[in-house]
Amino acid sequence: MFHRKLTILFILVEILVWFAISSASTAIESLIPKDIPKGWALIDGPQIYTKKTLFKHINGQAELFFKYGFQNSVFAIYQDVKNRENQIELDIYNMGSVLHAFGIFSRFRNEEKPAGVGLDSYMDDHSGFFYKGKYFVMLYATESGPVVLKEWAEKISSRIVDPSLPPKEINYFPKNGLEPGSIQYFTEGLLGYQFLKGGFQGTYVEKVEVKDKDKEYHLFLAIFRDSQEAMNALKLYRNELSKKGKIYSGISTQLGHDALRGEDPYQGEIIVLQKGFYLLGIAGFEREKEAEDRLVEFIKNVK
Repeated sequence: MFHRKLTILFILVEILVWFAISSASTAIESLIPKDIPKGWALIDGPQIYTKKTLFKHINGQAELFFKYGFQNSVFAIYQDVKNRENQIELDIYNMGSVLHAFGIFSRFRNEEKPAGVGLDSYMDDHSGFFYKGKYFVMLYATESGPVVLKEWAEKISSRIVDPSLPPKEINYFPKNGLEPGSIQYFTEGLLGYQFLKGGFQGTYVEKVEVKDKDKEYHLFLAIFRDSQEAMNALKLYRNELSKKGKIYSGISTQLGHDALRGEDPYQGEIIVLQKGFYLLGIAGFEREKEAEDRLVEFIKNVK
């Protein structure tokens, strides 16, 4: 009797697991457009990929997607019926959260070319990608076709019903001097330090009088579980600079007495301070006054 009950229990568990996997696959597969643009045909897929099989599809990039919370994805290829050389490849990735969807989007975008799709998007002649909710979508065309790519992206975006807003931290970064499309989210090793964990980084341009000599620097925001963890990370950074870099005295009073000012061996001039469960700072600057003003604005924005 016991063995019979145990067998039934195992069967029920297997059914539940199968149902969960099946439901997840069906959910992401349902995002594939049914009303595809006229003159196109589906020639491959939809093919579902999981954590166990993604490497078969994007072997060289699978690890990056795993770091950003990859859950599953669907892939399909479409073909122009009048020109078989003209094809569009579609990938829709479920990244588990809007934060991770933005994160992977930010790692692929290297400049700002918005297409007005999803929460943010990038599009050129042959490729387009966007994120909306927990999904990151990539399109690639073998021939130039930005109009068709945007039409396809809009159809997919309309099928994603998710009211999630972009990560709030994006809006903390001051707009003045910010390099368009430069804000990125890293799940670990912000600025190259594991103790800083994950967070955001934005690139800024420092104008100088000499032509073509503008210098880039970064504002960054590391996120921790609580204020104590953030405080401990600041102490670790202070110890790191005392051993391998420099620590300066005479911090501006507008930044607070606990702010860390010094020279990082990899990042250059740096200022770091704590605000709640965040560490925020500026790195790689040359003009101290401009850097402090930008950082003060950053601090005011962080809620």
